[in-house]
Amino acid sequence: MRYSNRRRRIAGAILGVSLPLQGLADGSDAVQLDTLTVTSRLSEESLAEIPFSVDVIDAGTLEEQRLLDLEEVLRQTPGVDVNSWGGANDANIRIRGVGSLYQVSAEDTSVVVNLDGVPMSSRHAAMATLDVERIEVLKGPQGTLFGRNSEAGALNVRSRRPTREAEGYVRIEGGEDGQQLQEAAFGGALSEQWMARVAIRHEGADNWIENQRTGDPLTYQRGLAARASLLWEPSAATSLLLISERQQQDGYVSSILLRPYGDPPVVDLSPGAVDDNRKVVGRHSLEFGQRLGWGQLTAITSLTTADIEVAKAYGTRVSEQVFGMPIEYVATDDGDERVFNQDLRLSSLPGAEVFWVAGLNLSRSRRTWDSASALEQTRYERRFDTHGEAIYGELTYPLADAWKLTAGWRHTWEEKRYGATYHRPTSTVSERRRLSDSYDTGRLALSHTLSESTNLYAVAARGYKSGGFNDFATQIADSEPYRAATVDSLEIGFKHHALDGRFDLSGALFYNRVADDHLLGFDYLTMATQAVNADTESQGAELEGNWRIGAGLSLTAGVSYTDATITEDVVGVQGGRVAAGNRVPDVARWSGLVSLSWQHALESFPGGAAPLLNARLTHRYVGERPADPQNRIDLDAYHKLDLRLGLMFGGTEFYVWGDNLLDADYEHYAYWFPPDISVGLPAQGRVLGLGVSHLF
Repeated sequence: MRYSNRRRRIAGAILGVSLPLQGLADGSDAVQLDTLTVTSRLSEESLAEIPFSVDVIDAGTLEEQRLLDLEEVLRQTPGVDVNSWGGANDANIRIRGVGSLYQVSAEDTSVVVNLDGVPMSSRHAAMATLDVERIEVLKGPQGTLFGRNSEAGALNVRSRRPTREAEGYVRIEGGEDGQQLQEAAFGGALSEQWMARVAIRHEGADNWIENQRTGDPLTYQRGLAARASLLWEPSAATSLLLISERQQQDGYVSSILLRPYGDPPVVDLSPGAVDDNRKVVGRHSLEFGQRLGWGQLTAITSLTTADIEVAKAYGTRVSEQVFGMPIEYVATDDGDERVFNQDLRLSSLPGAEVFWVAGLNLSRSRRTWDSASALEQTRYERRFDTHGEAIYGELTYPLADAWKLTAGWRHTWEEKRYGATYHRPTSTVSERRRLSDSYDTGRLALSHTLSESTNLYAVAARGYKSGGFNDFATQIADSEPYRAATVDSLEIGFKHHALDGRFDLSGALFYNRVADDHLLGFDYLTMATQAVNADTESQGAELEGNWRIGAGLSLTAGVSYTDATITEDVVGVQGGRVAAGNRVPDVARWSGLVSLSWQHALESFPGGAAPLLNARLTHRYVGERPADPQNRIDLDAYHKLDLRLGLMFGGTEFYVWGDNLLDADYEHYAYWFPPDISVGLPAQGRVLGLGVSHLF
């Protein structure tokens, strides 16, 4: 059987193997890698030309590895670490050991998420990967290219654009533990100049934590995501793209369980205590593009919103061990966020001999974060206003044969205002604070084309993470501004791609020295918090590659070694002294990923077309790592194995999938209470399911 050109292209986009599919359909054994084009520097470039590390996850990988949200994408990336309590607003992300030791604020810019050019907080890492074309994980400080500055790296997410050709897909899944997913997207031309695309996903699953009082799952987790895109192209040089998106997550809970967990892991809470947890994120953006004779003008205007209502609970089993009383402690947090961002930039045209970009950025953020406890009869109301302006730019200039110099610079002005009212049974106290800052960041890189297939590079960069105010202050003493963090980063690396297109390999050595990174201390007896600063250092190496072996076999592998330590004593932190020489929490020395895929055309069925066998086996390894900056608890190393096996008949595929196939036990986080009590969250065990997708 032969695919039509359109169907082959769509299938390749979904499976991420367009050339292997073509070879199989033609009955040949020729398998090549596509020339990978990315937009990490806001202009289309070959990945080999980027003078820093970039991991690219395409649409096929997202589907075949069932990476349903951004947090799961990051967990599958060697050298990236995610701490999460299971809620939709919890993620604390580190890249190469750099990032907040404990996140202090939702405005944390350790890692910034750029969704179609719109900067968003890493707290939104639980967002669904709905109809995504590709995701780029940029490692190392960023800020000379994007609307927002970042200390450790950035996540560049590009959704599928409307096309002139009518196309789309439908995907339905079901599995154990109430797992279900329905997703569809469709796009095409409305007229000669107008194109549109609509995508929607609904998903749900039982929470894998059981409520001891009922024997039922703690909650039923549900997600609903929808996006509409409208593209106007009055000419080949002019475009206007309007995107409106809404994502809602219900029933996701920040869970606190006694260790060891038992089988199944349980909490003891009143039925319905956390059923109303909800997070709604909105994104609305307008992107104008105008190709000039000498460059490209791009303007992106955006408004992002977030409305959050979550309950955090200590069940009676935890409270009896920690507080000595079998009470049920439930505290609620609710907040809303409105962020306006305007980015205006000029850049070189794709393929230009000299790459350059220059931009202006304006941002305005207003958000609230309120906390309440019925048991303590307290309510804390907090308001945060942030104004920021920045100018930035980057230039790559050919010095001589085979040598290029890259220089980037950014200057940022910021003003932050904080207002709070702390309501207690016997008093009400209000306060106002203000913080202003301006800073410079940048990078300098030298790259050398060693041969037609191999590039070498070295880059030095300065990153910055703003100071600010503690999101969790419960009294005036808690809201003293914490200092900004700075990172000096060095990286040397290589990128090799075989001329026959069957193999690529990249590697890097890196070193990061961080001053004043952020750490949140917590007094479990008074519920008071304290934001402090700590110096850290990380160094290591990474190696990643892709090999199209032949006969439909493809191999993707990556390994990362990171040695991240705290380099100064930190005293006065609730929970105990943090000693110099302690390891940075959640950062494993060794992590890796191996993924083997196989596409094979089977014999034709009687009276039907020849199906295509599509299999992918993925192995993720994360080594032992400390759970807290005091290094009192170690989280064990784990191996996670995932499998997807499908048969494609033309544009329709039937498949089975297995997540955590070997039912490995591992944890998302752990926390220590004196004298010798610890809590945490175990990951979900093995889940099996079925699915069907159809391309049209």
